[in-house]
Amino acid sequence: MRIAVVILNWNGILLLEKFLPSVVQFSPEATIYVADNASTDDSISYIKAFFPSVTIIKNNSNLGFASGYNEALKQVNADIYALVNSDIEVTEHWLKPILETFENEPKTAIIQPKILDYKRKEFFEYAGAAGGFIDEYGYPFCRGRIFDTLEKDNGQYNDSREIFWASGACFFIRSSVYNELNGFDDDFFAHQEEIDLCWRAYNKGYKIKYNSESVVYHVGGATLEQGHPMKTYLNFRNSLLMLTKNLPKEKLYSILFGRMILDGIAAIQFLTQGKFSHFWAILKAHGAFYRLFITNYKKRGQFQNKKYYEIRSIVFLYFIKKIRLFNAIFDSKLNIKN
Repeated sequence: MRIAVVILNWNGILLLEKFLPSVVQFSPEATIYVADNASTDDSISYIKAFFPSVTIIKNNSNLGFASGYNEALKQVNADIYALVNSDIEVTEHWLKPILETFENEPKTAIIQPKILDYKRKEFFEYAGAAGGFIDEYGYPFCRGRIFDTLEKDNGQYNDSREIFWASGACFFIRSSVYNELNGFDDDFFAHQEEIDLCWRAYNKGYKIKYNSESVVYHVGGATLEQGHPMKTYLNFRNSLLMLTKNLPKEKLYSILFGRMILDGIAAIQFLTQGKFSHFWAILKAHGAFYRLFITNYKKRGQFQNKKYYEIRSIVFLYFIKKIRLFNAIFDSKLNIKN
């Protein structure tokens, strides 16, 4: 089974200097690519000088995460794509358990490893932690991370199990499934495109899994920091686009309406906190959503699975009931605790 590790890069020479060596050292099973989004720094010359075994794919402009990978992967011939952020440190034998799962489980299409925080290696990292889920309104959360609360890794998620979405920070997918689904949605540019792709795969009956035997460390926010208004804009806009494309038809308008009310509450909260740029980012996100609604409605597949969520409102549990930990909500079989 051929696997290609593909790192998307844009002006990331400092990250490549720090993290590419671990990928090359610990990935003997893989062909390694760097897909460059028209960098203007010395990224390309650095790779050519120090890692001549790495294949460089040059995109013509900064296409973002979604289109950047979609264009680059047209030039990659492999059975498995490992899409890896440039700020990921991998560990020895990180690919072995992933490949074994793909070989033994034909219906498993997407896999995520355990993602820990590079800066605090005993804690889970925000982007994916131990595997992702969404609530009825499309809010993402993870085993090991609910909103801004990050859990310490005490082995509580040392398992292999089905999840709803895998993090784009380190994302393994069968190339056949990626092509069947037409890859990431170009309209998203960046943020939540991996959740959308997983949801579309789920609607087609594929399985998404987490495997704790593969471990990586993620810096997070190296390209666009957590508090940046553009991140707010993309997350709020793309959440609405994702719901439009993937919600069961009978829930589509009621859930969208409820989500937009919750977005309005979030915007008001930003306003009261004096975070005007984030307030405007949400308003702009809704405006963009209105403009893109018809286009994205037409992308809906023939079947939408009604059981896409594990819990009705993670917002209510986290902000009203003050429940912060995943295992305080669910037992090991994802049954809701009383």
